[in-house]
Amino acid sequence: MIKKRLALLLSLLMIISSLAACSGGGKGTALVAGYSPFSSKFSPFFSTTAYDQDVWLMTQVNLLDVDRLGMIVEKGKTGETRSYNNTDYTYYGPADVTITENSDGTVDYDFALREDMKFSDGEPLTADDVIFSMYAYADPTYDGSTTLFSLPIKGMAEYRQGMSTLFDLLVEAGKDNKDFKNWDEATQTKFWEDLDAAGAALAQDIVDYCIANGHNAEGDSVAKCAANWGFEVKDDATVEDFWAEILKAYEGDYKTAIDTEKVDRGLDELMPTYNDYTKGIATGNSVDFIEGIQKTGDYGVKVTMTEVSAPAIYQLGIPISPLHYYGDKKAYDYDAHNFGFPKGDLSSIRAKTTEPMGAGPYKFKKFDNGVVSFEANENYYLGAPKTKNVQFIESQDQDKLNGVVTGTIDVTDPSFSLDKIKAIQAENSNGEVTGDKITTDTVNNLGYGYIGINAKTVSVGGKSDSAESKNLRKAIATVLSRFRDVSVDSYYGEAASVINYPISDTSWAAPQKTDDDYAIAFSKDVEGNDIYTSDMDDNAKEEAALQAALGFFEAAGYTVTDGKLTAAPEGAKLEYEAMIPADGTGDHPSFMLLSNAHDAFEKIGFNLRVNDLSNSSDLWTKLDAGQAEIWCAAWGATPDPDMYQVYYSDVANGGGGTKATATDKTGGSNYMYSIVDPELDKLIMDARTNTDQAYRKAVYKSCLDTIIDWAVEIPVYQRQNAFIFSTERINIDTVTPDMTTFYNWLREIHNIELTK
Repeated sequence: MIKKRLALLLSLLMIISSLAACSGGGKGTALVAGYSPFSSKFSPFFSTTAYDQDVWLMTQVNLLDVDRLGMIVEKGKTGETRSYNNTDYTYYGPADVTITENSDGTVDYDFALREDMKFSDGEPLTADDVIFSMYAYADPTYDGSTTLFSLPIKGMAEYRQGMSTLFDLLVEAGKDNKDFKNWDEATQTKFWEDLDAAGAALAQDIVDYCIANGHNAEGDSVAKCAANWGFEVKDDATVEDFWAEILKAYEGDYKTAIDTEKVDRGLDELMPTYNDYTKGIATGNSVDFIEGIQKTGDYGVKVTMTEVSAPAIYQLGIPISPLHYYGDKKAYDYDAHNFGFPKGDLSSIRAKTTEPMGAGPYKFKKFDNGVVSFEANENYYLGAPKTKNVQFIESQDQDKLNGVVTGTIDVTDPSFSLDKIKAIQAENSNGEVTGDKITTDTVNNLGYGYIGINAKTVSVGGKSDSAESKNLRKAIATVLSRFRDVSVDSYYGEAASVINYPISDTSWAAPQKTDDDYAIAFSKDVEGNDIYTSDMDDNAKEEAALQAALGFFEAAGYTVTDGKLTAAPEGAKLEYEAMIPADGTGDHPSFMLLSNAHDAFEKIGFNLRVNDLSNSSDLWTKLDAGQAEIWCAAWGATPDPDMYQVYYSDVANGGGGTKATATDKTGGSNYMYSIVDPELDKLIMDARTNTDQAYRKAVYKSCLDTIIDWAVEIPVYQRQNAFIFSTERINIDTVTPDMTTFYNWLREIHNIELTK
């Protein structure tokens, strides 16, 4: 079974989508894009999937945008020319931004908007729309994915304090509450009925998913499905019993339980009355405006932060949504501290979740029978789109390529594998991936594949940061790294490449092979000497890796006799488990790697026990519990390389390393690795609080070297995503040139023309 999980580190705001549409000019036809299924949350405020996000991106403009390298365009209003791939490109956006670091440590972001922009209904876009949007994202009851409220904006904390949602207060009070100061007993009774029903509906979704996807070889009872999902219930359990077990595992945290365990539907869908409980209730003192958000003119806004925060510029690039559509112009009076909706009540915005509207290149028309229909926005500030109509149609991955071949789809993004590459080549008369039928454009995926090692569960004497523990993990990592090339090549071919640092190659902070200090991951022995030489064949490289591993094992305190391990030091073992979610069939880019490493380790008396999981939830259950030893997974990334969420241990700020434990995950994902390193913490914070990119890149290189030294993460592969276009129906010359992870064809969709 494949458990749906939200990707980590995700600040979604500035991630530019990787799909869209193609076919149809001014003759009534439509540009048709093949998409994975939608969830109908077409809202810049509340979307939860990349597919829904792409729908509203068609209708919106962001306050700030990025170039092909993922760098913020600071002079969008006047235009900014930058070189990429030896070609100059000029980037435009809704605003210029000027950043000033003040002597008192505060930072000002001054935005100057274009004065000629209109929303698709003809209403002008002004500073009031920006301020309305910022206050919506800053509202104490906002529960979407945008994280503007987390920035150190002056007065933000004072504005958000002293208010909780009715939902949170009801949960906190519990079912037996007798204090009806903020609600009556009938409301409380109905709330718990609805919430428990939502939990049971979640359990039913899981059961239905397991059965529909054939994951229950041993039977389709609730108990069997629960076991497949990683929970143990009695044989005659109901979905209510299953939900009770889920809730128990999350210690009564309803929201986290549902968000983590959901199949597709979130809390607001599982609980039809959810929005009735989102209204804010005052619980203490607060202020009625945010001091650091100031209107400086009809087309000017200034945001002041109390400290330098390098990632902040990305989070400030919010969609500019129309006040008159999502809010109420009559409820807006900047000087009176009224911002288009009552504080603590986002009902007007929630009501527009399925029908987006903005100043983007297209107007949303409708969503019907799996098809999202758009019409060109004649008021688009970069010019009316060349193609009048666009459709996003729901398509299964296996049908996307065939859709382009048969003419029902003009552009899409099939999973890119060796089989897909061969199929595309077969369609083109030249035998290439780009030819007379199909044009293929690839970009690096915003993320990378890795093998993780928990520093606590794979250690010597329970001391995860000791030299002995690091040497143990380096011994394992050295052999695993040896087999990366053959494994990645056999699974992806040219659609992926091996990486040597735990960072996506899409990032400007990623070390380059041309850098003087670039190194192949885990290619040095315990003495710091090169393990491999250029004249070694595969057998010689394997033998060299094993000899280097023995050196690390011995330095970790293992007993080595006649080239084999015969005893482990206290707290360490001669066998460790490597978990890989390969559906029980070996279908994973790193499966060959683990298999080859298992065979090699056997030669020196070490057992790498490969656990090919048919139930991927077992992996996440063990990770969440801090019990995993070695595992295979992939990270998602963001345009800014901030490492706080993944590697920061909280030691530098006096937190005692709690964020590196299995029970406190509020700080991110370091509980999986269990790194507690004050020096690494300091480096991460230094990079976070400095805006000089050259300095940050150098600091991040030190961070990456430290992570490699801890040997808790083995970088494996950077895969590619592919866009395929119909060469016959699209004028390929009008498609965005030099596409990248951050700048794909959707960014210039207004220029696309059809030939048929």
